[in-house]
Amino acid sequence: MRISTIWFMTLLLAVFTAGCGDNNNDNGPAPAGDTTAPTVSSTNPGDTTTGVATNRNLTATFSEAADPATCTATTFTLAQGAALVPAAVTCVGRTATLNPTSDLAPSTAYTATVTTGVKDLAGNALAANKTWSFTTGATADTTAPTVSSTDPADTATSVLVNGNITATFSEAMDPATITAATFSLTQGATPVSGTVTSTGAIATLDPASNLAASTLYTVTITTGVMDLAGIALAVDKTWSFTTRAATAAGPAPVSLGTAAGFAILTKAGVTDVPASAITGDVGASPITGAAIGVTCAEVTGTIFSANAAGPLPCSVTDPTFLTTAVSDMQLAYTDAAGRTVPAPVTELGAGEIGGLTLVPGLYKWGTGVSISTGVTLAGGANDVWIFQIGQDLTVANGTIVTLSGGALAKNIFWQVAGKATLGTTSDFKGTILSQTLISLNTNAVLNGRALAQTEVTLNQNAVTRP
Repeated sequence: MRISTIWFMTLLLAVFTAGCGDNNNDNGPAPAGDTTAPTVSSTNPGDTTTGVATNRNLTATFSEAADPATCTATTFTLAQGAALVPAAVTCVGRTATLNPTSDLAPSTAYTATVTTGVKDLAGNALAANKTWSFTTGATADTTAPTVSSTDPADTATSVLVNGNITATFSEAMDPATITAATFSLTQGATPVSGTVTSTGAIATLDPASNLAASTLYTVTITTGVMDLAGIALAVDKTWSFTTRAATAAGPAPVSLGTAAGFAILTKAGVTDVPASAITGDVGASPITGAAIGVTCAEVTGTIFSANAAGPLPCSVTDPTFLTTAVSDMQLAYTDAAGRTVPAPVTELGAGEIGGLTLVPGLYKWGTGVSISTGVTLAGGANDVWIFQIGQDLTVANGTIVTLSGGALAKNIFWQVAGKATLGTTSDFKGTILSQTLISLNTNAVLNGRALAQTEVTLNQNAVTRP
C-alpha cells in the first residue's frame, strides 16, 4: 500500500511539473502543438544590395524564435564563389547573426544561405533554404550608430502605462548587444524589469507589468549596443517621460497594439501625388509592397512591406509583423465601434459638427458626419474622444480641428464605417480607423494616423503620427 501511495504522489508531481512553464516563446519553450514551419521574413543586407561595408555582420530574421542550437556555421553560411567564408553564427530570439572572422573583400559578390537545418523551438525545420546575394563596397564601416528617434519621446507626458518603449537607430543593430543590460528603464534609482528585443534598427523594451500613473521614468541605452560592423554607440542615450494620470475624462483609449507605430497602415496600398511628408511607419498587407506608392525620401520612419517589392532601398520585408499589425488595426476598429461606455451622445447636430466645441466623451451617429467649419475638442492631456460614425466622414476644404486645454491628438479616435475624406488644406487631428478608404486631398494635414482597411490616397500631404 505504501508503494502505491509513493507511486501516486510521484505521478501527481510529474503532471504538475509538466503543466508549469513560461509561455513566452521568444527564447523559451514552444507552444504546444506547433507544426508551422518557420520562414525567413527579412535579411540584412537585403538581396542584391550593393555597397555593403566590408566589416559588417549579416542577419536573418525569422517568422518566429529559432532554436539557438540549430543556428550554426553549417546552417547559416556565406560564400564567395565556391569558397566558404569562415564565420561565427549565433541566434537571439528571431534573429540569426553571421560574423565573418575577418573583413570581407572589397567590391566582391557574396552569397548567403540559411538551410533547412535551422529549426524553431518546436523542432519544425525551415520550410525551404533561403539564399540571397550582395556586393561589398570599397571600404569598411567606421561610422558609429546613433539613436534617431524614441517612443515615448524625451520629456513626453501622459504616456500610457501599458505601452512599450522603442528606440530606432540610424542603422541595423547587432541583436546580441541589445539586452536588458544595455537598454534599461528606471523609476528614480529603481530598475524596472522587462523584456528587451530587437529587429533590424528597432529595439523594444516591454515592461513586465503596467507602469505607475503620473510617474517620471528614465530610459538609458548604453554604448554596449553595437551595429552589425561591431561599432558601438558613440555615447549613452538617455531620455525621460511621465506616465498619464490614473483617471481621465471620456472613454478608455482604444488600444492599437502593434498598429500604434504606423502613421499609415492599409490592406490595399497607398497612392501618392508627391511629395508628401510622413512621420511614422508606413505599411500595407496583404497586398504586395509594389502597392506602397511612397518613396523612401517621403518617410521618416520604416516602410514595412509584405514582400521584397516595397520601395527601395529602405523598405523592410516583414509579412509576419504586418499580419499582426493589420489584425490589431481591425481589432481596434471593432473595439471603437462597439464602445457603449460612457453613454454616447447620439446624432449630435444631425451629423454636422462644424462650429461646435466638444468635450471628452463617446459620440455616435448612424449616418455620416460632416465638418464644414472648424470644430474644437476641449479637454486635458489625458482625456479621450471616440467618434462612432455609421457612414462617411467628410471634412471640408480648409477646415481645422482645434485642440484646446491640453488635448492631444493621440487620444482622439474616429471610427468610420464608410470612407474618410480630408478636404484640401484641412488640418485634422486624431487616429482615423476606416473600414474603407481614407483620402487626403491636396495639402491636407493629418496629426494622427490613417489606418484603412482598403487604401490610403495622398496628395502632397503631411501625416504625423502622434
